[in-house]
Amino acid sequence: MDQKLETFLTLCKTMHYGRAAEKLNLSQPAVSKHIQALEVQYGVRLFNYSKRRLQKTREGALLEQYAISLRYNEEKFLYSLHEKPKTFLRIGATKSIGDYILFEEVRRFLEREGNELEFLVDNTASLLSQLDAGELDFVILEGIFDKRRYDCFLLRTEPYIGICEKNHRFSGKSVSVEELFSERLILRERGSGTRNILERELAQNGYSVNAFSKCACISSFKLIKELVRRGDGISFLYEAVVKDDERFGRFSCPPLTGEHEFNVVFLKNTGAGALAEKFLFREKGQAEKSSF
Repeated sequence: MDQKLETFLTLCKTMHYGRAAEKLNLSQPAVSKHIQALEVQYGVRLFNYSKRRLQKTREGALLEQYAISLRYNEEKFLYSLHEKPKTFLRIGATKSIGDYILFEEVRRFLEREGNELEFLVDNTASLLSQLDAGELDFVILEGIFDKRRYDCFLLRTEPYIGICEKNHRFSGKSVSVEELFSERLILRERGSGTRNILERELAQNGYSVNAFSKCACISSFKLIKELVRRGDGISFLYEAVVKDDERFGRFSCPPLTGEHEFNVVFLKNTGAGALAEKFLFREKGQAEKSSF
């Protein structure tokens, strides 16, 4: 890819000319020259300063999206020139999906001769960052993302529920938001889709996680489930995480609980959507696509 666009993408990531120059092993004037050349080439301003902070313009954000897709497509093209014919996928999935949903798809993909796979389980924020960097072909998310920035299609919907100790007073009931606050909330780390959904729904009702009498932040589903099972708190997660496990009580709390989407997400203007369909063993045109 054109060196000026590489410089531009590095500046978009660092939002600081000095740090971009350091990462690229260039002088700061060289970085400025690359950006100025792009602005002349496209006839637009790509960055502005507001209160002494560098900010992308609307046109800069559009060019960033284009350059990210261009870099991905070029890397795929170079790979196809120099490698033997095979399907090598780099897939990311959030923890609920990666640990509890996609086992059969992974197994079937690997059964086919010539298929190779790198499969990363991480939180939504980290996966999207790696997708933008061209380090993943596509990601499968439970969380909130900008549907204007990416192409996507719906994998399925899944109930988002509350869980508690089996004999807890909430078990099998529908409870109000206010009833929750006397309990210890056990939630995932910042950046996780499971946590983002809970925080969004709380905010829409005028609350935050600080309304709970006690909170614990834990990234491991295994540990969260064990603490809930022993009565040390309540949590919110997708039903697939505790499917058919009778050791837990389940409760609803509209509007915090309900159906949410699992989406396959990939860069615009790339062939990654077809790769995702191949991994999921969907026939062409079968996937329910969305492009914003």
